[in-house]
Amino acid sequence: MTRPNQAQPPVPPSSATVIIVDDDAGIRASLDSLFRSVGLETRLFGSPAELLGSSLPDGPGCIVLDVRLPGVSGLDLQGQLVRQGISYPIIFMTGHGDIPMSVRAMKAGAVDFLSKPFRDQDMLDAVTAALERDAQHRAEAATKEDIRAQYETLTAREREVMGHVTAGLMNKQVAALIGLSEITVKIHRGNVMRKMGVRTLADLVRKAEALGVSQTRGTTDHT
Repeated sequence: MTRPNQAQPPVPPSSATVIIVDDDAGIRASLDSLFRSVGLETRLFGSPAELLGSSLPDGPGCIVLDVRLPGVSGLDLQGQLVRQGISYPIIFMTGHGDIPMSVRAMKAGAVDFLSKPFRDQDMLDAVTAALERDAQHRAEAATKEDIRAQYETLTAREREVMGHVTAGLMNKQVAALIGLSEITVKIHRGNVMRKMGVRTLADLVRKAEALGVSQTRGTTDHT
């Protein structure tokens, strides 16, 4: 790593962790010092096997990964992590990078590809972007989980009504379609709005889209 100018610290998400995977102990120590100097937590691993055999933090994080490692390469490890559902953003380091390798890494979800030696600031910028991306992904996942929990409180009939009204049908059209009175549909619709925590149809539509539960006109779903 090079230090032509003093690196400017990022503004990391709280409890963010940078996971460093490199077989070079000197590189691991240097990166550990760099990240800790700007308030980031770190986890250090000398091989893919060490990483795969460890429990990883639950909070926001990213992986700084050497592309060339003994045994399993960094690119192969990236694939293993994806298959195991581990979705940390990855920043690759390499002293032997080439275009095909970097293209493969980026297509598989890497957020950056830095050639050694790199500037400290370049690494910090890449890590900051990766942590922000991971924090956003986690926030979106948590929001969707909350919406799913609300949806699970609906009865089968309420879900059916929700599907039809978010597909654009009026109450009287829903009533005719599913064989209920219009007043009964209005009651179900009111229950849906209350349980889903929304006050407008537009908000309900957005939640339905997040869940992928909108009905197609003229269909019913009693699940």
